[in-house]
Amino acid sequence: MTDPTFREATAADVPAVVALVESAYRGESSRAGWTTEADLLAGQRTDAGGIGAVVDAPGSVLLLAERDGALVGCCELRQVGQVAYFGTFAVDPAAQGGGIGRRLLTRADAEAVRRWGASALEMTVIVQRADLIAWYERLGFTATGERRPFPYGDERFGRPLRDDLEFVVLRRPTAPTT
Repeated sequence: MTDPTFREATAADVPAVVALVESAYRGESSRAGWTTEADLLAGQRTDAGGIGAVVDAPGSVLLLAERDGALVGCCELRQVGQVAYFGTFAVDPAAQGGGIGRRLLTRADAEAVRRWGASALEMTVIVQRADLIAWYERLGFTATGERRPFPYGDERFGRPLRDDLEFVVLRRPTAPTT
């Protein structure tokens, strides 16, 4: 397999990004990978409006990873002071476990430093996702101790299948550029 290439998303990429994110987190297709949230949430993970807003917003970028011309991963970076929020992170379930996520995270780290001089990446993960949190911890993220509520009642983020969902905030320092 060839190494992935990276580029910034445009408005034309929005439908493909929505399909990728949905396949990685929701429904039966997500069960082919290990990032599924299908046992925690039903319905959509995102929509064209949400992805389009990331593409269009000043101070944000949606990075794409492609292999042989096919979209295999994406992530959002958004400037929040000296920190870059890292989210909308998805890898095609059929490609998970092959290093694309690590490469995309490394690229995101470098982009956050290059674009904004970010000192850290910050993200939120559903606290019940212990396996995913452990993966991020192996990549240098640590829990800040902060928790954020899940947006119950806002079906743009899905329909919760349990009533105890919340987010844990993770952070890791960015790698300085030389």
